[in-house]
Amino acid sequence: MDRHESRIRFCVILLHYIALPNRPIRLSLNTSKETVVLRRVALIIETSRSYGRDLLSGVKRYAAEQASWSMFVELRDLESEPPPWLRNWDGDGILTRSGNPAIERAVTQVGVPTVELRSSRLAKRFPFVGVDNHAVGKLAASHFLELGYEHFGIYRLDTEQFFIDRRNSFVDHLRAAGFACEEFHQSGATEKPSQWERQQARLCQWIQQLPKPAAILACTDQLGCWLLDACRRADVRVPEQIAVVGVENDETLTTISTPTLSSVQLDGHRIGYQASRLLDRMMSGGKPRTTPLLVPPIGVVTRQSSDIVATSDPLLAAAIRFIRQHACEGIRIANVLEAVPLSRSQLERGCRELLQRSPNQEINRIRIQAAKELLRDTELSIEGIAERSGFTTQQYFVQLFKKHCGMTATAYRRSIREPMTQ
Repeated sequence: MDRHESRIRFCVILLHYIALPNRPIRLSLNTSKETVVLRRVALIIETSRSYGRDLLSGVKRYAAEQASWSMFVELRDLESEPPPWLRNWDGDGILTRSGNPAIERAVTQVGVPTVELRSSRLAKRFPFVGVDNHAVGKLAASHFLELGYEHFGIYRLDTEQFFIDRRNSFVDHLRAAGFACEEFHQSGATEKPSQWERQQARLCQWIQQLPKPAAILACTDQLGCWLLDACRRADVRVPEQIAVVGVENDETLTTISTPTLSSVQLDGHRIGYQASRLLDRMMSGGKPRTTPLLVPPIGVVTRQSSDIVATSDPLLAAAIRFIRQHACEGIRIANVLEAVPLSRSQLERGCRELLQRSPNQEINRIRIQAAKELLRDTELSIEGIAERSGFTTQQYFVQLFKKHCGMTATAYRRSIREPMTQ
């Protein structure tokens, strides 16, 4: 087949597929070297939220790098009913986030290899790839502890096991550090105005009785928005009296709230990629996983709702804020003391009492965190990352990074980018 005939054949195949999107045919693209089977994969994943779109982005990256897939996806919400076309769909595999039992039943009836990305509670028949929610709770607790808080709360849900895991991990991590945690349980419907007002009144009452300053984890960004609304109603200042962190980092919810909401960033891209990798293996005859594959969160995206240091000493707070804003600019302790009227001994003593580390250790902690983000998100050289993170020499950066992280910077970059062990 010459190049002209090959182009004509490809156009005919493409037009045939576009004309019949709900019943795609099995395609083999013949080349001079090999025959590539184009597998048909349905994506039953919500597009209405940032996390769902991140999952789809990870799926797209896997398909572009590793597989030949014809993917069918449509605009949908997490609670949407099963798409009508799924009943007669003749495909090869499914990636699904089962928001209700109807989705689970419909997907099961198709009878093709399937990977679940939301919860193993509904889709017990399918292997599961999703969020490590124990790591979510621990990360949020560590974030608040690093800010110096001693009073804590959690706005929790019990409707899914992953919400329970977040709560348990958050409370357990605080308890291990010697702190208790107050809890507010979200219960009951909120669809009617009267139900919403009763809930917000209960939430206001709970917020007012908390010792302050306090730090609260909301188990979802939606709960975080409701919590910030209750703080405004109760005339409780955020973040001065109450700091709030949500979970998921949904772009709409975190930015529409007042003030803007800090949130735990889930690694939807990596979850989508790993789920695609597992599905591809299953469609090739491989065995499904028998245990969940859990992916840890990326980190806390700090916005106005937790952008504060929990201390009554305004000069110490200003000094720590200066460190966190300028650590990657190569500052020294002398620069901090020039910016804030504190003595070196006051700064040293205050940091050790509040953060359990010295000012210099805090500077290095911020720099290492920045370096980890650059290793994950950029192609900068190790030398470039050391410079961008505020280190004076590459050698010192390499030594300190290995001391803090237990591996070299190069090994860390490889571990965060390479596919996880299946």
